[in-house]
Amino acid sequence: MSRNNPAPANRPKLPMRSGGGRLGYFLARAIGNMRQNMAVNLLTIGTITLALLILSLFLLVYVNLEGVVEEWSSRVQVTAYFDRELTAAEQASLQESIRAIPGTDRIEYVAKSQALSRFRARLKGQEALLEGVTAEVLPASFEIRLKRGNRDSDAVQIYAIRLKRVPGIVEVQYGEEWVKRFNTFMNFLRVVGALLGGFLVLAVVFIVSNTIKLTIYARRDELELMGLVGATRFFIKAPFIIEGGLQGAIGALFSLLILAALYLVFLYHAGNFLSFNPADAGLAFLPVGYLVWLFLGGVMLGFVGSVTSLKRFING
Repeated sequence: MSRNNPAPANRPKLPMRSGGGRLGYFLARAIGNMRQNMAVNLLTIGTITLALLILSLFLLVYVNLEGVVEEWSSRVQVTAYFDRELTAAEQASLQESIRAIPGTDRIEYVAKSQALSRFRARLKGQEALLEGVTAEVLPASFEIRLKRGNRDSDAVQIYAIRLKRVPGIVEVQYGEEWVKRFNTFMNFLRVVGALLGGFLVLAVVFIVSNTIKLTIYARRDELELMGLVGATRFFIKAPFIIEGGLQGAIGALFSLLILAALYLVFLYHAGNFLSFNPADAGLAFLPVGYLVWLFLGGVMLGFVGSVTSLKRFING
């Protein structure tokens, strides 16, 4: 071998050959690196925390808007009218026929007297308009609530057509114009939510990835030195990748804790500056599934950010 190309020094070997010992060694090195470079790691963790907090706040708003939309959609109903009062046996028979139509959820019979009571309640303060009006002039009806998958305008229209075929029903109404507007609003909300959510995810990935690149760039001398002494690529990369995962996990945990604190503060103090109490309005925190995915997303951000950043200094 020529003098200009000396043989590489023996590559460092891991202290332990077992899988558990090797992982423990890399983990210890990652934690040691984080302690030695505290300022840089705090910057990375803070960036991940802020980025995931923004994303989680958006998800919290989106989940509650979806809850409001779901509540509104539950009010979509089809009303079947009759020209006379039904007996108990007729009600049972018709309900059985209606329940056979796909999409039926709940059925409520509204007698003529009950319809008049509702009419009076809606005109409270203007009861004089109902003088001389008796229950006989109002029709009896079935108010039918539909299942969640049958509340869009096309499904409601198909349901109404099938309902009209049931013997004994003289008229069917479902507020066609309101249903169309409501479904247009829901579709618009979901499209806007998907676009904003996608933009936020891309922004978070970009910010976190570039922050991790800066932290690794600040330690480029360490990477180059390990390569010169013959360390394998895996030996160099592993602690940095684990370190990125730890940074992501800590950042995700901090973001979720801050989100929970903000939620509780808003929940119990918003009544001071809002005209309604959010707790009574049903404001909900993120479901457990979302929290798990946000935490795992933070860990993956750290891993992926480290892997992509290391490629600039280490090929392969």
